[in-house]
Amino acid sequence: MQPAPAAFRIETATPNDVPLILQFIHELAEYEKLLDRVTTTEDLVRETLFGANPAAHALLAYDNGQPVGFAIYFFNYSTFVGRQGLYLEDLFVRQDARESGAGSALFEHVRTLGAHRGCGRMEWQVLDWNTLAREFYNRRQATWMKDWLLYRITY
Repeated sequence: MQPAPAAFRIETATPNDVPLILQFIHELAEYEKLLDRVTTTEDLVRETLFGANPAAHALLAYDNGQPVGFAIYFFNYSTFVGRQGLYLEDLFVRQDARESGAGSALFEHVRTLGAHRGCGRMEWQVLDWNTLAREFYNRRQATWMKDWLLYRITY
Protein backbone atom coordinates (compact mmCIF):
# COMPACT_ATOMS: atom_id res chain seq x y z
CA MET A 1 0.00 0.00 0.00
CA GLN A 2 1.38 3.41 -0.97
CA PRO A 3 1.23 6.34 1.44
CA ALA A 4 -1.40 8.99 0.83
CA PRO A 5 -0.13 12.01 -1.09
CA ALA A 6 0.91 15.01 0.96
CA ALA A 7 -1.63 17.78 1.35
CA PHE A 8 0.37 20.60 -0.26
CA ARG A 9 -1.07 24.05 -0.31
CA ILE A 10 0.51 26.86 -2.33
CA GLU A 11 -0.46 30.36 -1.24
CA THR A 12 0.39 33.84 -2.38
CA ALA A 13 2.37 35.47 0.40
CA THR A 14 1.02 38.49 2.26
CA PRO A 15 2.77 41.21 4.27
CA ASN A 16 2.14 39.12 7.40
CA ASP A 17 4.45 36.46 5.89
CA VAL A 18 7.51 38.73 5.73
CA PRO A 19 9.27 37.14 8.75
CA LEU A 20 8.75 33.67 7.25
CA ILE A 21 9.98 34.81 3.83
CA LEU A 22 13.11 36.29 5.39
CA GLN A 23 13.66 33.06 7.31
CA PHE A 24 13.42 31.08 4.04
CA ILE A 25 15.86 33.51 2.39
CA HIS A 26 18.36 32.85 5.17
CA GLU A 27 17.84 29.08 4.94
CA LEU A 28 18.34 29.17 1.17
CA ALA A 29 21.48 31.29 1.52
CA GLU A 30 22.86 28.90 4.12
CA TYR A 31 22.17 25.93 1.82
CA GLU A 32 23.90 27.73 -1.05
CA LYS A 33 26.86 28.65 1.18
CA LEU A 34 26.11 32.35 0.63
CA LEU A 35 24.69 33.41 4.00
CA ASP A 36 27.38 36.08 4.37
CA ARG A 37 25.96 37.82 1.27
CA VAL A 38 22.42 38.29 2.62
CA THR A 39 21.86 41.95 3.46
CA THR A 40 18.09 42.20 3.14
CA THR A 41 15.87 42.96 6.10
CA GLU A 42 12.20 42.55 6.94
CA ASP A 43 11.65 46.19 5.96
CA LEU A 44 13.28 45.68 2.55
CA VAL A 45 11.35 42.47 1.91
CA ARG A 46 8.11 44.19 2.90
CA GLU A 47 8.78 47.16 0.63
CA THR A 48 10.00 45.20 -2.40
CA LEU A 49 7.32 42.51 -2.30
CA PHE A 50 4.33 44.37 -0.87
CA GLY A 51 5.05 48.09 -1.24
CA ALA A 52 3.57 50.58 -3.69
CA ASN A 53 5.62 49.18 -6.60
CA PRO A 54 6.35 45.49 -5.94
CA ALA A 55 9.47 44.19 -7.67
CA ALA A 56 8.56 40.51 -7.31
CA HIS A 57 5.96 38.06 -6.03
CA ALA A 58 6.22 35.39 -3.36
CA LEU A 59 4.55 32.02 -2.94
CA LEU A 60 4.63 29.80 0.12
CA ALA A 61 4.28 26.02 0.18
CA TYR A 62 2.61 24.29 3.10
CA ASP A 63 2.56 20.59 3.86
CA ASN A 64 -0.27 19.70 6.23
CA GLY A 65 -0.30 23.28 7.49
CA GLN A 66 3.46 23.60 8.02
CA PRO A 67 5.51 26.01 5.88
CA VAL A 68 8.06 23.98 3.92
CA GLY A 69 9.19 26.19 1.05
CA PHE A 70 8.89 29.33 -0.98
CA ALA A 71 9.29 30.73 -4.46
CA ILE A 72 10.07 34.28 -5.54
CA TYR A 73 9.41 35.29 -9.15
CA PHE A 74 9.01 38.38 -11.29
CA PHE A 75 8.09 39.26 -14.84
CA ASN A 76 10.56 40.54 -17.41
CA TYR A 77 10.39 41.12 -21.15
CA SER A 78 11.91 39.45 -24.19
CA THR A 79 12.36 41.58 -27.28
CA PHE A 80 12.99 38.45 -29.37
CA VAL A 81 9.75 36.78 -28.31
CA GLY A 82 7.81 40.05 -28.00
CA ARG A 83 6.19 38.88 -24.78
CA GLN A 84 6.73 38.89 -21.08
CA GLY A 85 8.86 36.27 -19.48
CA LEU A 86 8.76 34.88 -15.99
CA TYR A 87 11.98 34.77 -13.99
CA LEU A 88 12.12 32.37 -11.06
CA GLU A 89 14.48 34.08 -8.63
CA ASP A 90 14.29 31.52 -5.83
CA LEU A 91 12.73 28.14 -5.26
CA PHE A 92 13.58 26.55 -1.94
CA VAL A 93 12.24 23.64 0.09
CA ARG A 94 13.46 22.85 3.56
CA GLN A 95 15.68 19.80 3.75
CA ASP A 96 13.23 17.71 5.76
CA ALA A 97 10.57 18.29 3.08
CA ARG A 98 12.70 17.57 0.02
CA GLU A 99 11.61 14.63 -2.12
CA SER A 100 8.08 15.11 -0.75
CA GLY A 101 6.70 16.84 -3.82
CA ALA A 102 6.68 20.33 -2.31
CA GLY A 103 9.28 21.59 -4.80
CA SER A 104 7.31 20.13 -7.69
CA ALA A 105 4.13 21.77 -6.41
CA LEU A 106 5.83 25.17 -6.18
CA PHE A 107 7.55 24.83 -9.54
CA GLU A 108 4.38 23.76 -11.36
CA HIS A 109 2.42 26.56 -9.72
CA VAL A 110 4.93 29.14 -10.99
CA ARG A 111 5.05 27.50 -14.43
CA THR A 112 1.26 27.66 -14.64
CA LEU A 113 1.22 31.33 -13.59
CA GLY A 114 3.55 32.12 -16.49
CA ALA A 115 1.48 30.13 -18.96
CA HIS A 116 -1.77 31.79 -17.86
CA ARG A 117 -0.17 35.20 -18.15
CA GLY A 118 0.93 34.43 -21.72
CA CYS A 119 4.64 34.48 -20.99
CA GLY A 120 6.96 33.40 -23.78
CA ARG A 121 9.39 31.68 -21.44
CA MET A 122 10.38 30.97 -17.87
CA GLU A 123 14.00 31.21 -16.78
CA TRP A 124 16.11 30.77 -13.65
CA GLN A 125 19.66 30.06 -12.57
CA VAL A 126 21.21 27.14 -10.71
CA LEU A 127 24.58 27.01 -9.00
CA ASP A 128 26.87 24.68 -10.94
CA TRP A 129 27.54 22.47 -7.90
CA ASN A 130 23.84 22.04 -7.04
CA THR A 131 23.34 18.60 -8.60
CA LEU A 132 20.02 18.02 -6.82
CA ALA A 133 18.52 21.19 -8.29
CA ARG A 134 19.93 20.50 -11.75
CA GLU A 135 18.44 17.00 -11.73
CA PHE A 136 15.14 18.40 -10.45
CA TYR A 137 14.94 20.82 -13.40
CA ASN A 138 16.16 18.27 -15.92
CA ARG A 139 13.24 16.02 -14.94
CA ARG A 140 10.97 18.90 -15.92
CA GLN A 141 12.43 19.09 -19.44
CA ALA A 142 14.23 22.36 -18.73
CA THR A 143 16.99 23.35 -21.13
CA TRP A 144 20.38 24.39 -19.82
CA MET A 145 21.37 27.57 -21.66
CA LYS A 146 25.08 26.76 -21.87
CA ASP A 147 25.76 29.39 -24.54
CA TRP A 148 24.84 32.22 -22.16
CA LEU A 149 27.14 33.56 -19.45
CA LEU A 150 25.90 35.43 -16.42
CA TYR A 151 27.37 38.89 -15.87
CA ARG A 152 26.69 41.10 -12.88
CA ILE A 153 27.30 44.60 -11.63
CA THR A 154 26.68 45.03 -7.92
CA TYR A 155 25.62 48.49 -6.73
